[in-house]
Amino acid sequence: MKRTLQYNNKCGCRQLFSWVNHLRMVTMRAFNKLSCLPLSESESQSAFDKVTYVEIGPEHAGQRLDNFLIRHLKGVPKSRIYNLLRKGEVRINKGRVKPDTRVKEGDMLRIAPIRVAQRGDAPVPGQQLRRYLAENILFEDEGLLIINKPSGLAVHGGSGISLGAIEALRAERPDARFLELVHRLDRETSGCLMLAKKRSVLLDLQQAMQRNQVEKRYQALVKGRWPKGKSTINAPLLKNQPASGERIVRVDAAGKASVTHFKISQRFKEATLLQVTLETGRTHQIRVHCQFSGQPIAGDPKYGDSHFNESLKDSGLKRLFLHASNLRFRHPLSGEWVEVEAPLPKDLQPVLKNL
Repeated sequence: MKRTLQYNNKCGCRQLFSWVNHLRMVTMRAFNKLSCLPLSESESQSAFDKVTYVEIGPEHAGQRLDNFLIRHLKGVPKSRIYNLLRKGEVRINKGRVKPDTRVKEGDMLRIAPIRVAQRGDAPVPGQQLRRYLAENILFEDEGLLIINKPSGLAVHGGSGISLGAIEALRAERPDARFLELVHRLDRETSGCLMLAKKRSVLLDLQQAMQRNQVEKRYQALVKGRWPKGKSTINAPLLKNQPASGERIVRVDAAGKASVTHFKISQRFKEATLLQVTLETGRTHQIRVHCQFSGQPIAGDPKYGDSHFNESLKDSGLKRLFLHASNLRFRHPLSGEWVEVEAPLPKDLQPVLKNL
């Protein structure tokens, strides 16, 4: 009789433990849904002051943990996030993890309290930028968004820039569960910019670009008369960041392989309009390769010719004459070819007419 009573007590404890654990998981999931609602900057800061639980959804499956946390913990410095990971203050399913751990759908993250300095309100896109973005969507479906980025708008914030294209689009689409840059354009460059609305699309397109399966064409106005025989520049590029903090790229044997193809579109007396195709996608690649050839891009303040740039002001040139005009690739979801064209911006059209 005593043995039977002990057995029943054990069963009761097991049932109670199972019920409590189930209740705990339901509570964490409910908290996670609440935490995904839009928060003001001050609300999000106070939310980080407590232990938080986050369940990984399908849109983030396969992402590196550090990248997920950088996006999720908005306003928290990267150094603080990596410190949390080193100390084991971020756990997945109760276990310690490393920054490069790939999260899976259904994983439960536990994030220790984080105290950071209060910041001002998150930047909000102005009416003019909001209208421009709404009117310059080149392509959109359930997995992909392509916009015609204006010159002067950075693709993302940072380094003294509070608002970029990705932040502006997220602000305009607060219900979007996933929206990430597929690639980048220089701030001064205008034209086609791809953003993924699904993680699977992001990964597929980035892999396609690495395999040179995404055709990207640019229009560039360069100094002088481009020789007919100069169709390809194959010169390795090396990034260098001096003490001033300004990033400079130069041709260097120690750099990464970089290949750019050129085709003459139109000749002028002292300039040439080129169609440029990238075989690789290095930082400032077209700009540096044109500089290396002795025929820099018009209006380039970093790699250009100041006298040439000054002479073009009378033609109406006020910025870098580099435009990402065309994209061609297979859509990751449908498998069909997608071709997108961004027309030459209105501020560059008069320059060609006045040359």
